[in-house]
Formats: sequence, structure tokens, C-alpha cells
Amino acid sequence: MNSITQVQQQMLERMSQMQAASSGAVVRAALDKPPVGGVGQAFTDVLRTIDSEQHLASQALADVDSGKSKDLVGAMIQSQKASLSFAALVQVRNKMSSAFDEIMRMPV
Repeated sequence: MNSITQVQQQMLERMSQMQAASSGAVVRAALDKPPVGGVGQAFTDVLRTIDSEQHLASQALADVDSGKSKDLVGAMIQSQKASLSFAALVQVRNKMSSAFDEIMRMPV
């Protein structure tokens, strides 16, 4: 096996690991529910999921700080997941806002 094939195989394995790690129970629960109320309800569900991720990350960091848990790496990963989810939410909000502004500027 040449080095390019090895690198490709390693990258595929890492991508599979990241995909498995990113499909946590909190995120999966929001995606399993079918959106009943349309876009508004789906957005509300995403907000609640991100809020619960923030609370889980805060609790994990508090447990590490108080000495209840020694899983610093897990707490940091949870914190980064929550941060990334929030950043993605802000980007979606910005895109929706700019799309709405552009629709409002369209001549009728």
C-alpha cells in the first residue's frame, strides 16, 4: 500500500470517528422528531437542543472544577461541541436575516 492510500484510509477512519462522536444523544433526539409546526417549530427544536448542549457543557465543566469528575477531556469536548453548535446557529440566523432583507428590497 502506498503512502497516499494510507493517508486516505486514515482520513476516512477519522471522518467516521468524528461522525460517530458528533451524533450524541442530545443532537439525535432533536433530529428524530418530525417537524410538526414547520420551520418555526424546527427552529425552536434546534434552539432547545443547543440550549441543552450548553447546559450539559456547563455542568460537565462545573463537575470538573468541583472535583466530582476527572474527565477534563470529555468536558472540553462537550464545551467545544456546544460552542460549535452555537456558532452554527448564529450563522444560520445571519443568513436568514440577510435573505429576509434581500426579499424586502425586491421591487414589487
